[in-house]
Amino acid sequence: MNAQPVVVITEDDEVMRELVVNVLHGIDATVIPMESSQESLDFIENNEVAVVVTDLRMPRIDGMKVLDFARQKNPLTQVILMTGHATVESAVQSLKAGAFDYICKPFENVELRHTVERALSHWNLSRENMRLREENKVFAEGDVIIGRSAAMDEVHRLIDAAAAYDCSVLITGESGTGKELVARQIHLKSPRRDNSFVAINCAAIPEQIIESELFGYQKGAFTGAERAKPGLFETANGGTIFLDEVNNASLSLQAKLLRVLQDATFYRLGDTEPRHVNVRVLAATNRDVPGLIAQETFREDLYYRLRVIEIHIPALRDRRDDVPLLANYFISKYAKRFNKPVDGMSTQVLGALMRHDWPGNVRELENVIQRALILCQGKVIDEGVLPPEISRGTELSVRAIDHMQPQTLEEVEVYFIRKTLRETNGDRALCAEILGIDKSTLWRKIKRYSIEE
Repeated sequence: MNAQPVVVITEDDEVMRELVVNVLHGIDATVIPMESSQESLDFIENNEVAVVVTDLRMPRIDGMKVLDFARQKNPLTQVILMTGHATVESAVQSLKAGAFDYICKPFENVELRHTVERALSHWNLSRENMRLREENKVFAEGDVIIGRSAAMDEVHRLIDAAAAYDCSVLITGESGTGKELVARQIHLKSPRRDNSFVAINCAAIPEQIIESELFGYQKGAFTGAERAKPGLFETANGGTIFLDEVNNASLSLQAKLLRVLQDATFYRLGDTEPRHVNVRVLAATNRDVPGLIAQETFREDLYYRLRVIEIHIPALRDRRDDVPLLANYFISKYAKRFNKPVDGMSTQVLGALMRHDWPGNVRELENVIQRALILCQGKVIDEGVLPPEISRGTELSVRAIDHMQPQTLEEVEVYFIRKTLRETNGDRALCAEILGIDKSTLWRKIKRYSIEE
């Protein structure tokens, strides 16, 4: 379909139909005239329609039936009824039935055009609200995944692809990059979203306990097993289980995981009867699994079973243009949680955050922002509340300025514009924010000084 919203005109009178089309010429929509209500219904049945402008009185199928059909097909579609036989009763009836508006013939051209434009605006707003509600539903059980870099666009693309199909996914990346968050998004966007999401860290539970946690046990299976207990695979039945740091699983546990992936069966400890489950397995690792396979500490067959789709989350230092987005998101999140009236950070702080390498990735940035908010006394975070390893960058910048040889103001300006553009990979919006000027001013200075990015 056309990228523009579609407006359908349903009018059996040719002269009136052409008049309406001419009145709507040039609006930000594709206008499609229909000479019969049946033709209009057939089009609405097979296409997304933003607005329907329909005559009320037509042979065989009147405007009220067009209204009912359009609203049943898509509740967002806005319907405007036109009639030359207006009464208060018919107007009230049409509005109660869900019409956007009611226009009497003969109408003022400006009135019709304005009404259609309002209906288009209402349709756009309704679609945006629906999109936001869907996003809120998706993120209701976890934080959002922030990022507009090319690397994160690829992560989002793979999440959507993985969510649509019931396959195993291996999520890779350094500690603190947000692997569990990606796993939750796959689950929440998938058909299993209404069932359980169960996460377990394979490195956090001792080897002798983790198998009973995953698969459960029967009464008397070991000393202290006074009653049977289901494992996490049974708890996650119908949903998703997330195995974090799966590279830490023992070879014995790996063999049992492989069986679940192959046959969807497992044994409780102390049981002789296999149990069947319908569970989707997502796994994550912060290690190079092919290297572990070469060392014979990870099963190659399990690796390929888990790695139907692999999603690699880049380190934060490799997507620095996402730092301002993440920082502002965490400021908003924790200012609300801590009930502190902090609404931003100074340009010096933003510059320091951009220069830091973030060995702890997004988790480290989140902790830094929490600390800064706790210590912050004003409405803006300044460099005084940053940890020493990060604030050191702002001190070095100040000392560099102090020790520069005498230069003209223009030379200093050119130096810092070039330096900041280089550090932000040519992102003018971010460069302007760090330098404390608006984008139009930065653009003029770049042009004035003939600065090549």
